[in-house]
Amino acid sequence: MVTVEGAPMSPPVQERIKPPSELPGPELPGLEKPFSMVIAGIGGTGVVTIGQILAQAAQIEGLGAGLIDMSGISQKNGTVFSHLKIAASREDITAIRAAAGGADLILGCDMLTTASDRILYAASPGRTRAVVNSHEVMPAQFTHDPDMDYPAQALRLRIGAACGEGNADFHQATALASALLGDAIFANVLLMGAAWQKGLIPVSHTAIEEAIRLNGVAVEKNLTAFHWGRILTHDPETVLQIARLEPQGKQEESLRDIQKRAEALLTAYQDADYARQYSDFIGMVRKQEWQRAGSEDLTKVVAHHLARLMAIKDEYEVARLHADPAFARRIAADFAPGARIRPHFAPPLLSRRKRPWPTWTFRLLPRLARLKRLRGTNFDIFGKTKERRAERADIAAYRELIETLLTRLDKSNHAQAVEIAALVARLRGFGPVRQKARQEYE
Repeated sequence: MVTVEGAPMSPPVQERIKPPSELPGPELPGLEKPFSMVIAGIGGTGVVTIGQILAQAAQIEGLGAGLIDMSGISQKNGTVFSHLKIAASREDITAIRAAAGGADLILGCDMLTTASDRILYAASPGRTRAVVNSHEVMPAQFTHDPDMDYPAQALRLRIGAACGEGNADFHQATALASALLGDAIFANVLLMGAAWQKGLIPVSHTAIEEAIRLNGVAVEKNLTAFHWGRILTHDPETVLQIARLEPQGKQEESLRDIQKRAEALLTAYQDADYARQYSDFIGMVRKQEWQRAGSEDLTKVVAHHLARLMAIKDEYEVARLHADPAFARRIAADFAPGARIRPHFAPPLLSRRKRPWPTWTFRLLPRLARLKRLRGTNFDIFGKTKERRAERADIAAYRELIETLLTRLDKSNHAQAVEIAALVARLRGFGPVRQKARQEYE
């Protein structure tokens, strides 16, 4: 593990991006009746701040605003949501809480929270628009059930059905904020900017910008985040290119893509011969599966999980990853000059728990990485531990399992074979965590 002490660095706005003054202004909602908005998310991400900024912006424009926050267990990453009403005057607001089906806008800063009954009760098809952060944050249940799947597609469908076809927009706000501003904390402001540029918030951008300044927290960063959100709505392809993100809904990865990535990983991890062992086995599985079941689904599962088992994150691999120049480039790109890097290691022969080591330790890592040629030989001092021996045995056991499945494979049991081959996903973690997982897997 590595900690970095320093300020995050954000890249400059690219020359091909229009400045705020040149972006077309949307037609904002009228206030013939009070505008009703629900902001939903999780604690610690600035959900309440978004409501406060918009209420302040309304007041700057001489409008009436009412705001209530439902913080709950926000300090524990729990559900947080705010109800905001904006009207021509304060007297026009008789109730702040959105009525059933009465929300004009749902700003979904967390997809799971947004899809809950306590939020979607306020949505109605044809009236409500939703702008939602598609970032997947696992709920607390994940700590007790690490095999649970995040139901992203089901959540999207649920939100879309509540608002009506074409009325729910999903954005990679967290990933964009991290890539463009160096910190995911600005995701909600970016999302607010996207909603404003869509013409969904009935206050001017100048009032919102002034409210951000009055808030006094990370003013320039938040203004930039709001601007990026506006650009995202205006020119999403360019923003994604600058952030180096793929558009949502990317096609499923092909077997060849999985195999190419795994071969590159295993070559860097050990050598070309090690990668060839992997490729030969995957080729055998593909041939057998195609002959017996006319499919590649089993091969894709095996290709993914075998590579993961073969690339054990042992001491040589940890050293290689930290000594890789790409690691230093990522640190330099994410943090301003002067950032201090502090390594935290737990060498099995010296310590049983992680502790900080001097920065000069990094100079030893390239030498340790070059010793990977000793991996699996009699000279591999790290490989003699019980944990490393068990990890190598996992590889052989998995290959044997797949070979056994192939001898019995046909179209009638193909789906079951895929399911069995995927069970190895449960084999993860380090030390006692992996040991327990291994017992459950077996």
